[in-house]
Amino acid sequence: MDQAAVLRQLARTEKQLTTKIITITSGKGGVGKTSVSVNLALALAAMGKKVLVFDADLGLANINVLLGVIPKYNLYHVVKGIKTLEEIIIHTPEGVDIIAGASGFSMLANLPEKERQNLLHAFDRLTGYDIMILDTGAGVSSNVTSFTLPAHEVVVVTTPEPTAITDAYGIIKAIILEAPNKQIKLLVNRVSSSLEGKKVAERVINISSQFLNVKVENLGFIYEDENVVRSIRRQKPYYLLYPKSKASSCLNVVAARLLNQELPPAGEGGGLGQFFRKFFSLQNKNEAHL
Repeated sequence: MDQAAVLRQLARTEKQLTTKIITITSGKGGVGKTSVSVNLALALAAMGKKVLVFDADLGLANINVLLGVIPKYNLYHVVKGIKTLEEIIIHTPEGVDIIAGASGFSMLANLPEKERQNLLHAFDRLTGYDIMILDTGAGVSSNVTSFTLPAHEVVVVTTPEPTAITDAYGIIKAIILEAPNKQIKLLVNRVSSSLEGKKVAERVINISSQFLNVKVENLGFIYEDENVVRSIRRQKPYYLLYPKSKASSCLNVVAARLLNQELPPAGEGGGLGQFFRKFFSLQNKNEAHL
C-alpha cells in the first residue's frame, strides 16, 4: 500500500472514530426533553448508529427511570475513582448505551483537580460511538449552558405553550451570547397538528433572527400522542413500545434530518474528552466572573 493510500485509510479511520455530540436542552422543565433524548437515541440506533446517551441533568437525573433500569453505579463513582467509565455504562439490547447521572450530584462543575482529571481521562479512553446525546437540565444556568457550548449541535425542545416558547427563546439567547456561531436547532414537541408545529417554529425562528441575529433551524415536530404517556407509565420508551405511533414516526423524520449532516472532522472537538475539557474551561470562566 503506497503512502497516499495509507493516509486515506487513516483519514477514514479517524472519521469513523469521531463522535458527534448533540446536546438536547430546553428553557423550561416539563416539555418532554428527556423523553425526546431517549427515544431519539433509539431512532438513531435503529438507523445503524452507535449511540451513547449521557444524563447531564446534574440536579435530577432521570433517563434511567424512563428506561426502567436501576443503575448500580453512576458518574459519581467514576469521579471518585471507584469505577471506570466503561464499568458504569448501561448497555441496552437496542444498541443505545447509557451513562447514568447521579440525582442531586451537582458538584460536577466544582470538582477538585484530581477528580476532574479522573473524569477527563475516562472520557479520553471512551471511543467507538457515532453520536453522544447529552440530556441537560432545563433553564439558563451555567450548568446547563456549559453543556451546550462545546457541543457540535444543540437541539432546543419546546412545546406550543406560550411560557415554553418564551423560555425557548431565553435559552437560545443565553447560548448565542456566549457562542454566536453555535448551530441551534428547534424541535417542537406535543403539537396537535403539523400546522401548529410549523407556526410555533416560525415564531421562535423569526424572533431569534430579528432580535439575536441568529439562524435557528427547524428540526421538526412531534405530535401529541397518548402512547407517550402510556410508555412513561410502563417505564419503557414509546419508540420501542409503539414503533408505528405518530410520535415514533415523527422521530424517524427528526433522526433522518440529523443524520443528513456530516460528522465533524476528527480533531475538531470530536473527542469526548475534549468536550469535557471545554466544559471545565467554561466553568472556570463562569467562576471568574462571579
